Amino acid sequence: MVAPTYKKMGDHTETVQVDYDPQQITYEKLLAVFWDSHQPSRQSWSQQYKNAVFFHNEQQRRLAMDSKKILEKKTGRIVKTAIVPLHSFTMAEDYHQKYLLKHHPLKKGILDIYPHHKDLIASTAAARLNGYAGGYGNQNQLSMEIESLGLGPEGKQLLTDLVHK
Repeated sequence: MVAPTYKKMGDHTETVQVDYDPQQITYEKLLAVFWDSHQPSRQSWSQQYKNAVFFHNEQQRRLAMDSKKILEKKTGRIVKTAIVPLHSFTMAEDYHQKYLLKHHPLKKGILDIYPHHKDLIASTAAARLNGYAGGYGNQNQLSMEIESLGLGPEGKQLLTDLVHK
């Protein structure tokens, strides 16, 4: 019997890039969402799945460090999430993009709106639909944004039924 070999994933970290409008939401509020969305006192078990905040400039670094200190004081625990400079960002392969949406009944009629895959990837509406397809979102959110998602009547009904489950 031959022992299996494993391909090393490299020194990358799987992450998301958040583009935001500071007129709509502040960096501090994004940090609050980030800290609430994972377990910052847990040690990362690999470089690939490292807990990290990547900053673009000194102001973001300072705000991230300040919010980390506040969280440590509030919880009484050491925050092990790394705060590191962003050196580069590489988009994941196409088959990873909007994965949940591509494999959900919601895709019917939606993917046709985007003639080029890059348009699907860049779409905020498609990102929202991908989240709903993954079970995220609630009735209140949906009622506020359903008209802005570019869905026809059938798509609206599918999405409404999904969220009301």
